[in-house]
Order: sequence, then C-alpha cells, then structure tokens
Amino acid sequence: MGYTIISFIVVLGVLVFFHELGHFLVARYYKVGVVTFSLGFGPKIYKRTIGFTEYCISLIPLGGYVKMVGEDPGDSIDAKDMELSFSHKPLFQRAMIVAAGPLFNFLLAFLIFYVIVQFSGIYVVRPVVGDVAQDTPAHTAGLVSGDTVMSVQGTRVQSWDDMVEIIGTSTGNPLEMIIERGGDLISIRIIPEEKMTKNLFGEDVKKYMIGISSSGEGEHVQLNPFQALGEAAHRTWWISELTILSVVKIFQGVVSADNLGGPIMIAQMAGEQAKAGAANLAFFVAMLSVNLGIINLFPVPVLDGGHLMFFAIEGITGRAAGDAVREKANQIGIALLVALMIFVFYNDLIRIFNGG
Repeated sequence: MGYTIISFIVVLGVLVFFHELGHFLVARYYKVGVVTFSLGFGPKIYKRTIGFTEYCISLIPLGGYVKMVGEDPGDSIDAKDMELSFSHKPLFQRAMIVAAGPLFNFLLAFLIFYVIVQFSGIYVVRPVVGDVAQDTPAHTAGLVSGDTVMSVQGTRVQSWDDMVEIIGTSTGNPLEMIIERGGDLISIRIIPEEKMTKNLFGEDVKKYMIGISSSGEGEHVQLNPFQALGEAAHRTWWISELTILSVVKIFQGVVSADNLGGPIMIAQMAGEQAKAGAANLAFFVAMLSVNLGIINLFPVPVLDGGHLMFFAIEGITGRAAGDAVREKANQIGIALLVALMIFVFYNDLIRIFNGG
C-alpha cells in the first residue's frame, strides 16, 4: 500500500508540475507577475518565497495552480503592478499562457517517449506469414507459412503493421506482393476481400484482408536520434487520437462510462507500473500526461479549455464576457467536475468491492 501511495504521489507530482510549469514559464515570458506556484491544493505544508513568487507544496496532491497578478478581471491591482497584470495583457498573450499548461503535458509525453525509444529502441513484428486460412485470397494466391513479405504494390514493407495498413486501405483492388521464400523472390497477385471484424472499441467494422496471420517473429530495432523524434511524435499523436476517440465513444454509448477511473484506479496502476520497472512507469506517466492535456482543453469553464473558449468569444466579439457570465459559467463548470469526480470515485470503489 505504501509503495502504491508513493508511486501515485510521484506520478501526479510530475504531471502537475509540468502542467503548471507551462503556465508559469509563458506567464513570466510575457512579464506577468506570478504570486503563487503550488503543487497541490489546500493548506500549504511547505513554502518558500523567491523574488515575487511564493513556491509551495500543499496538502492535497490532486492538482496544483499558478496564481497570477490580475488573473481575474475584477481583481484589485496596485498601479505599480499594472504592467504585471494578466488581465491587462493582449488577448493572444493571455491565450498562450492558458494554453501552455496542456501543451506542456503533450511536451512531457513527447520527451518521455523520445527518451524511451532513443535508449531502448522499438520492437517490430516482422512481415513473416504464420498461418494461411483455407479458401482465402492468400491461399488462392499461393502464400504459404514462412513467406516473408518484402513489398506490397511497390511499397517496401518493414513490419507486419506496414503490410496490414496497405492491405486494409486497398479498397479491394488487386495488389502485387513480392515475397521471399527460401532465398528466392517471388511476385504474386492477390485481391483482398472485405470482411467484418471488430475494432479497438468492439464495434463491427469492414476491413480488407487476405486471410493470413503473423508468425510472431520480431526484432529489436535501434533508432537514431532523428528516427526517435519521429517515433516519439507518432506515439504522442496516436495516444492523443485514441484518447479523443475514447471520449467520443463514451458519449456515443459505444464504450461504457463505467470504464472511467479516478484517483484510486490511477494509484493502483501507478503502483503496478512502478513494480514492473522504470520504463513501464515512465510510459504510464506519458499516457496520463496526454490524457491530462486533452481533458484540460475541453471547453468546460474552470478548465483551461473553458478559458480559451471565452478568449475565442472575446476575439470574435471584440469584448470580454461580463463578470456575472463568467461567475455563472464557473459555477456550472465546478458542478460538472464535482459530479465527474463523484462518478469516477464510485467506479473506483465498485472495482475494489468487486475485486477488480
């Protein structure tokens, strides 16, 4: 239990620090005064003032905040501090300060993925045929177990995923495949057929296939620094896309909202990943960081996305929303977040009682 709690605090601490660091650095870049930089909420258990800013660690480790001079339009500001006021900065600068938090979460994920793939490389499943199903395009074309696919329709194939992607997007058109068999290169013509299969969310989808499975042979590939940059960007983008799709599927009813987890689930998973090794824990932090970045961009008042929504309206209309409108919107946003927290806590407790 202690190991799980420590892992949970470390994971959240890294995520929150990087998020708030984004707000802080961009605020300072635009010469906005930062009054407080806090990791956590509630009573301050440690604090130290350096220059204009009080840096502190607070009791409740479920977030953090950066308090800026003139953060709210109604704040009373001394004349000498007016040039440090957030609300008196140009709209673009205010938007950049707010957007920096989520953007730094994506940056953290990218950096973690870069370090992992640069030092550990990647594992690639080779395009080697395992089983060939009877009465399928592959069987008809003469593919046999052990064949290595070298290219499809003139495109070199370096992994099983490369081959699957090309075949899947073929729309059923004939494909020329170059295979290696016993040291010889053989050209075959194959026509993929449309089949019904399940996607990642359990939905029935149509996909073009040829009726083969992988042999499971893999190889470890070391990447150079430039390849690692591309792979890190690809992983960050892929997890971002998957996270957004998951949210959409929840609203569509395809994925059950019961799958949502809260702090207890995160703590359990953090403990498990920490026990599995530093690389597993780092990967977990990167995934959570992407999730945190996306969630904070939702157009919900009190979240960064809600502030950006108001800035967008201000940019279109030429005037900021009134205090009454902002206050009402923030009340609605807080109510939504509280309801969500109660729901995910409930899900966590149900999992515990059910032994999940």
